Amino acid sequence: MLDYNTKKQVRELFAGLKAGYVLNIASPPQHESREELLALLGDVAEASDRISCEVHDGDNLGFSLLKDGRDTGISFRGVPNGHEFSSLLLAILNGDGKGKNIPDEAICDRVRALNGDIRLTTYVSLTCTNCPDVVQSLNLMTLLNGNIRHEMVDGALYQEEADALKIQAVPSVFADGKLLHAGRASFGELLEKLEAYYGSVDAAITPPSPSVKRYDLIVVGGGPAGSSASVYSARKGLKVALLAERIGGQVRETVGIENLISVPRTTGEQLAADLRAHIGNYDIDLLEYRRAEKVELRGHDKYVTVAGGETFVAPALIIAAGASWRRLNVPGEAEYIGHGVAFCPHCDGPFYKGKHVAVVGGGNSGIEAALDLSGICRKVTVFEFLDDLKADSVLQEKARQRPNIEIFTSSQTLEIVGDGGKATAIRVKDRRNGEERVMPLDGVFVQIGLSANSGVFKGIVNVNRIGEIETDAYCRTNQPGVYAAGDVSTVPYKQIIISMGEGAKAALSAFEDRMRGIV
Repeated sequence: MLDYNTKKQVRELFAGLKAGYVLNIASPPQHESREELLALLGDVAEASDRISCEVHDGDNLGFSLLKDGRDTGISFRGVPNGHEFSSLLLAILNGDGKGKNIPDEAICDRVRALNGDIRLTTYVSLTCTNCPDVVQSLNLMTLLNGNIRHEMVDGALYQEEADALKIQAVPSVFADGKLLHAGRASFGELLEKLEAYYGSVDAAITPPSPSVKRYDLIVVGGGPAGSSASVYSARKGLKVALLAERIGGQVRETVGIENLISVPRTTGEQLAADLRAHIGNYDIDLLEYRRAEKVELRGHDKYVTVAGGETFVAPALIIAAGASWRRLNVPGEAEYIGHGVAFCPHCDGPFYKGKHVAVVGGGNSGIEAALDLSGICRKVTVFEFLDDLKADSVLQEKARQRPNIEIFTSSQTLEIVGDGGKATAIRVKDRRNGEERVMPLDGVFVQIGLSANSGVFKGIVNVNRIGEIETDAYCRTNQPGVYAAGDVSTVPYKQIIISMGEGAKAALSAFEDRMRGIV
């Protein structure tokens, strides 16, 4: 089933396996996908003499992963093709203590401290680019904590089950049968949700040693700006801590990137991998899966405390926390996220094949989403708050040529209407005449731009009306020794290449101030 080059790559990945692994397959004898699953797992097993397959009859098509004869707690229901093939490979590598996504010991201790017997199920689409991050994170947590069990389920193969749970967004994570999370998420975000839901056994957490870690400079944020700032600072010989929820940040949600000069085309995932590789060439303490919770100024020092309690201190701080999808903040939106309210057309669009959806937002992201969705949806209705669309003229022209796209400007979204289980309509107001109407539909995609991730820094530095951190031409804020770069700041034009330049500028400004004795 795997082509020659893929088989070769898998053999190379598994060349150093130490433990023995069994792909314990269960399948109804006549299942239409049985042979596909057997062929895929057979090819994986052939890649290493440390991997074997065992086949049994069962009620559902799937398999569990055993390590040295013991159940790891990881299972897959369906055929892990597409983007989930990497989840299968990483589950084996992580079981052997290998793989790029293994966190440092402080984060591992938080996972081990999760309380109680935890049963997690993640429903995915094999075409979803966000699903593997969630599946791989939860698989890794399962390997770290023997009280966790995690199953990946192909929602398309088990459509009736997904429909019964009213799943309309992937990935959807259920904890002991209750929806815990829907949509993209980092390892750190998932860990925080599990800690809030199940609690932690404090005694199992090993306090960081020392409890406060000192550096020359702290960078908060692992996107293009934060990565650039870290590399430039390390090249100046500074001891740098890079605190990031995940390397790449918002960039990882971008499918295609064609305007990064000298790189004709790349993807968000590839760019994130390249950023990580570049960071790895320098003596930078990359502390991933950290979300800043508290920032304090004590004399010349800046203290940053992250979720989980670790504290980092340095005389200089570069804030490169980026931005997140903006919410409508209307009734029904939060209630129906994952049940008719979505943010990613690439991942969740297939759930609405042949249906009527709305896109809220007439900028580039909104019109691009409408164009993508028009290829699979029966009808796409765009609502834009302003009197004119903000998207590039070429995108507007394409949208107007699609017979199943309709566009309404001067439209204010007031409410997402639902039946208690899923969204069923949207209530909008015509801003020109004040008339309100309720439009029945099957889903709403919110595409109204980004919001600066500046919340934890408010009160420390000045921000503008929309929450962006105010900076001068050198990325300096109103606080000596505190700098901001990229989408979190007031710099115009939120572009990858601009964020990279701003990160470099912030690092150079911080170094110059250090040389002048300002910080």
